[in-house]
Amino acid sequence: MEYLPLFFDLKGRQVLLVGGGDVALRKARLLIRAGAQITVVSLDVHPELQALLEESHGQIIIGEYVSGLILGKTLVLAATDDEQLNEQVYHDAVAANVPVNVVDNPPLCTFIFPAIVDRSPIVIGISSGGQSPVLARLLRSKLESQIPVSFSRLGQLVGRLRDKVKARFNSVNERRVFWEKVLNGQVAERVFAGQDAEAEALLLAQIEAGNPDSQVGEVYLVGAGPGDPELLTFKALRLMQQADIVLYDRLVSAEVLEMCRRDADLIYVGKKRDHHAVPQQDINKLLIEHARAGKRVVRLKGGDPFIFGRGGEELEELKAAGIPFQVVPGITAASACSTYGGIPLTHRNYAQSVKFVTGQLKNRTSDLNFEELIQPNQTIVFYMGLHTLDVLVSGLLSHGKPENTPIAIVSQGTSVQQKVLTGVLSNIVERQNQAQLEAPAIIIVGEVVSLQEKLAWFGQQALVGPQVN
Repeated sequence: MEYLPLFFDLKGRQVLLVGGGDVALRKARLLIRAGAQITVVSLDVHPELQALLEESHGQIIIGEYVSGLILGKTLVLAATDDEQLNEQVYHDAVAANVPVNVVDNPPLCTFIFPAIVDRSPIVIGISSGGQSPVLARLLRSKLESQIPVSFSRLGQLVGRLRDKVKARFNSVNERRVFWEKVLNGQVAERVFAGQDAEAEALLLAQIEAGNPDSQVGEVYLVGAGPGDPELLTFKALRLMQQADIVLYDRLVSAEVLEMCRRDADLIYVGKKRDHHAVPQQDINKLLIEHARAGKRVVRLKGGDPFIFGRGGEELEELKAAGIPFQVVPGITAASACSTYGGIPLTHRNYAQSVKFVTGQLKNRTSDLNFEELIQPNQTIVFYMGLHTLDVLVSGLLSHGKPENTPIAIVSQGTSVQQKVLTGVLSNIVERQNQAQLEAPAIIIVGEVVSLQEKLAWFGQQALVGPQVN
């Protein structure tokens, strides 16, 4: 071990910072967050650093560094581009037995700054011992994505009730088991859902009962996005990786499903047109049954669960059954597929509004308000409309939409199998009959489609117009 990780309590302690530029400003911000009282000495001080010191009641000395300034300091930092001055600061601090750090110069440091993940009171420091700061920052970025900011509030809650747990359980092992169950259960999830008061009440009840096991599970309604696993949200990934049960739809890609916890039970409940593997009422029952058994259940839906995903219907059943739940938005197909297809849904020159419309018609003629859909300066995105393309196009044309209105079909968007077919209302049905693009697909109608040839960027999309790209 090159360095022993330590944490300094700097609240109210004096720190000397030699230098007044951008680097000194970054270090000052970090030190002030830790509660340090900073003295800056420099011939010139960055205006932001000066304002920061004034706000935090620090001290600025405009002038030359002298060794006497080290007296009474807890830490010393040098952040200048003067090598001779940096060496002098280092030797003076070592002689005075004061820890010193010369920025970006490990040989002149008795301590180093790690890359920090701050979820105070939870703080994680990552160091490469000065060998590769970039690698340390990369590791930090990975941890940042996996540790919710709400861990801070969770840590504060645990701290407030720690003494009550000590009083309730006699042995260290009992307390450890209790906290492990609590922090992997509903108390933590209530905090993550922004329900801090409910979390505290639940934790108090569990302390009194002495058993965090007697709790109902929870359902997480998670939007899996359009298929590319890189488009998952951090929260979606976290919940997927801690789920006991995953109920997933047909539109959830294999790559996304692979991101779920390895030993979770995966239950397919997908739907295709005119064929449901599991009827909706049975899906609702499964969610409730598994949650009542104390399981953490992820209901994984393609796209966004609240956009043509029947998420609201499932939550109504959970609410009626008294099952706690969370909802995690996903990137909906309209946004993802248009973006990957090179078609902006809005544009100041073409469309000032956008409408999402289902093409899954209960009958083939009368469910859509075509008078509204033919208005100019808007983009229409049809979901689940590939099998009724002729009906949709006929409805638009018969209600007055111009025949030369641009239209695109994006099939299997965001995947390596993505294909884009463009045309106009008068010829898109014929072109689709020839191209035979497959579902899942969205249909985009509006002048913004004319930008596709210029803005296409993903996959093999160099050829557009009458071509399939």
